[in-house]
Amino acid sequence: MSRLDSFIRRLEAQRACLGFAAGQIRAVAGPVLELGLGNGRTYDHLRELLPEREIFVFERAVNAHPDCIPDAAHLILGDVRATLPQARRRLPGPAALAHLDVGTGDAAQNAALAAWLSGALPPLLAHGAWVVSDQALAAPTLIAHPPPAGVAPERYFLYHHRAK
Repeated sequence: MSRLDSFIRRLEAQRACLGFAAGQIRAVAGPVLELGLGNGRTYDHLRELLPEREIFVFERAVNAHPDCIPDAAHLILGDVRATLPQARRRLPGPAALAHLDVGTGDAAQNAALAAWLSGALPPLLAHGAWVVSDQALAAPTLIAHPPPAGVAPERYFLYHHRAK
C-alpha cells in the first residue's frame, strides 16, 4: 500500500472512530481533550462534532492553520509529559472524550509515550468516557472496543473508560 493510501485510510479510520465516540458520550458530562493539535484538522472536526463541549488542546508548539487554533484558555502548551499531569487544575471536570494523535515515525518513541499515557490519562477521564487513539494503550480502566465497521483492526484504537 502506498504511503498516500495508508494516510487516507488512517484519516478515514480517525474520522469514523471520532464519530462513533462522539455518539457514545452524549450522557457523559465533561470536556474533550485533544492531545496533539498538529495542523488543527481534527480539532476543527471535534468542534463540529461536539459544538457544546469545551475542547482542551495539548500541543508542544503550535503550527496549525490560524482558524484551527484554540483560544489561550483552551490551549495547553508544552511537552505533554509535563502538562498533562497538571491539567486537572485547568479542566472544569473529568473529560468525557480524549483524542490522542501523538504518533511519530519512531516506533520505540511511540511505544514509550503510549505506555506513559496509559497511566497518566485515566485519572483525567470521567467514568464512561471514551478514548480515541492513534496508539495502542494498556490500562486496567481502559476497555478496548472494536473499531467501527470498515476500520481495520489496529488502524486506530477505541477505549471505554470504566473507573474503579
